[in-house]
Amino acid sequence: MKVAIVGASGAVGQEFLRVLDEQDFPVDELLLFGSERSAGRTYTFRGKEHTVQLLRDEPDDFKGVDFAFASAGASVSKKYADVITRHGAVMIDNSSAFRMDPDVPLVVPEVNGDDAFNTPRGVIANPNCTTIIMVVALKPIHDLSPIRRVHVASYQAASGAGQSGMDELVKQTAEIVDGKKPTVEKFAYQLAYNVIPHIDVFTDNDYTKEEMKMFNETRKIMHAPDLSVSATCVRVPVIRAHSEAVWVETEQPLSIAEVREAFTKAPGLVVVDNPAAKEYPMPLDVAGKDPVFVGRLRQDLADPCGLTFWLAGDQIKKGAALNAVQIAQYMIAHKRS
Repeated sequence: MKVAIVGASGAVGQEFLRVLDEQDFPVDELLLFGSERSAGRTYTFRGKEHTVQLLRDEPDDFKGVDFAFASAGASVSKKYADVITRHGAVMIDNSSAFRMDPDVPLVVPEVNGDDAFNTPRGVIANPNCTTIIMVVALKPIHDLSPIRRVHVASYQAASGAGQSGMDELVKQTAEIVDGKKPTVEKFAYQLAYNVIPHIDVFTDNDYTKEEMKMFNETRKIMHAPDLSVSATCVRVPVIRAHSEAVWVETEQPLSIAEVREAFTKAPGLVVVDNPAAKEYPMPLDVAGKDPVFVGRLRQDLADPCGLTFWLAGDQIKKGAALNAVQIAQYMIAHKRS
């Protein structure tokens, strides 16, 4: 198996290296690509040094590659997709470049893994992190009774803005403790000791692009074009791992017991839900872990067909690198002739 990572020096690129190793992914040959700034850097993978090559428009650089994991931004993905896929590589792209293209599948393996085999352009899109975390929990409910509406409030860690976002939160916290004015560069406002109800740019309907991603991507992944989704996405002063409060309305009323059982059996989902013992998912506990964690499951008091619950998941793992690697694993495990 010949594997390439595009954007190898970034936070997600580095997570790809860790996840490939943790998952014991079959890598016989590894290629690392990056920008002029990162070209020449070396990283160790399974005891062997690998040097980052400059990503360029060279038709043979990806020759023989089976899977190329890309996380270098939408503009880079659009520019180099044809180069990466020219010789048959499957490009699993972590950017927003192709997510809503009708000829590019948008895949979360626990939800719509078979879509990964419909790749006329050789490209599979990895969904937005908040969408991934949510649909893993929506799928078992949707299987019991189709979901009509979803309302969600996300509480997104600094990791969603990359390494520079995490670094700024740490720096701001230290500056405040030292009595200094906090540095504000990455985020619109000071994030330390604050929350910012604004992720990505605002669109014409006053929802942000992040919120509209959850609207559009959830429908595409779940093959539910009429599903109503309304999101409010908030940046919170957490280093790593996102949380979400979710309200769903189903066609038929569902009992908490049957939903809990479905959650317990669902792949990629772990139930942590014992209010009496103060047990529920928190980002501090789930950071660095693979599954999505769910708790605070209860009836929605405002809707007889409604449920509400709380999710937490590692944004860089399941929300990015791990999901991409799991797509490749799904394709290997379900290989079609």
